[in-house]
Amino acid sequence: MVTHVPAEEHGDGRGALLSFLAEQRGGIRRAVLGLTDEQASARPSASELSLVGLVKHVAEVEQGWVARAKGEEPAVQRDASTWDETFRLTGGETLESQLAYWEKVAAGTEAFIRSVPSLDDTFALPDQPWFPPEGRVSMRWLCLHLIRETARHAGHADIIRESLDGATAFELVAKEQGGSWG
Repeated sequence: MVTHVPAEEHGDGRGALLSFLAEQRGGIRRAVLGLTDEQASARPSASELSLVGLVKHVAEVEQGWVARAKGEEPAVQRDASTWDETFRLTGGETLESQLAYWEKVAAGTEAFIRSVPSLDDTFALPDQPWFPPEGRVSMRWLCLHLIRETARHAGHADIIRESLDGATAFELVAKEQGGSWG
């Protein structure tokens, strides 16, 4: 999982955008490293956020935005009555199943972005009051939005993980790479 994105290795805008997105996904994935479903479901602050909820949320959001860009409906439809389910395990879901789903979503995102003729191609924004009416955005905007969304939640994940057991992002990078920090 990427922790640094060297500029010279990507060659084009698509590669750079996808690499920065992968870097932020890695931050969230590392935050759940070594945790059980119970630990990953814990909410150690006044917030309703848990690590597994963040994993589930970013996977659903990423899939939904890519589906919109393709002119399809998101795989999971949320409204006010089900919105809270995006942040917690339901039914037979597990941390492992959510990570596997997110991996599939990530592969789909990368394949889609590499396949579009131009990052300047556009798609319609959802018809929701917080978006401009009849608004359109580019594939480049989509990539930047996914990076921003994932990075925002990677920061939340760092705080939640450290609150759970004191593990910091640096320690988790070292653990992932088979070493130790400090």
